[in-house]
Amino acid sequence: MSALAHVSSAGGTTPPPAPQPNRKGRSWVPYLLLLPGALWLLVFFVIPLGQLFSVSLQSQFPGYPGYYYRDLNFGNYVTALTDFAPHFGRSILFATLATFFAFCLAYPLAYAMAFKAGRWRNVMLIAVIAPFFTSFILRTVAWRQILADEGPVASTLNTLHLLPGGRITETWIAVVAGLTYNFLPFMVLPIYASLERADSRVIEAGGDLYANGFTTFRTVTLPISMPGVLAGTLLTFIPAAGDYVNAELLGSDNTKMIGNVIESQFFRVPGGFPTAAALSFTLMALILAMVFVYVRRFGTEELV
Repeated sequence: MSALAHVSSAGGTTPPPAPQPNRKGRSWVPYLLLLPGALWLLVFFVIPLGQLFSVSLQSQFPGYPGYYYRDLNFGNYVTALTDFAPHFGRSILFATLATFFAFCLAYPLAYAMAFKAGRWRNVMLIAVIAPFFTSFILRTVAWRQILADEGPVASTLNTLHLLPGGRITETWIAVVAGLTYNFLPFMVLPIYASLERADSRVIEAGGDLYANGFTTFRTVTLPISMPGVLAGTLLTFIPAAGDYVNAELLGSDNTKMIGNVIESQFFRVPGGFPTAAALSFTLMALILAMVFVYVRRFGTEELV
């Protein structure tokens, strides 16, 4: 009977439908694989973040530093925006400068690694990631020694009368230089990854169509590398905006960033926990807003 059901009016036959695999036993496998990571984020990120937000709305008992009560004290956010606005502006400015300088240094290096290095590519790649083998603080202390008043950089510039202030450390230049140096690998590696997997024939086609080098770079190479550029700028700007080590070791009181204020409010100022928490959430909201606008404006199909 079933065979007759497949006989068409024209006398032909149609093959029976292929049996569908039973997916009931595997439907929960992807969710089970995601469960450990989701629990990790919940326990060590979401819950502490919610607790920190609760602290940002607390009020201090009058006359009892270190004792708080639960309250909807949004005045902590007003204090964060009014009293520490210069530190927010300074952090965004320093992070933007460091990101720009890191991009200017990283792109030629990544390009050379992807297309020109040849057998030296692995050596250059190891040189880029070598700073990760040492401590972040140790690298910053070493940078302080390099830029010290008696160090080679400051001495040479003073000899050539190219250093008006007479020193580099405890200036914004030292802070931006430290940020650029410490976060440079985060800019190089994503750009290199984008360029390395690009089809070199597409880039060569620009020359075949009589485009000069700059036109080929602007219309072919740079668009191909935009996912790496976007990822690199985000990976550099976001940690640089919240950094406090470089400003602490290389700068002065006039170059303190918002990370230094948050650290001070948490650990050095009695009763500063609510203000520090409000500063942290304000910085996070500011960076999220800037990143959202940046990604929507310059994002690619691979990232948005």
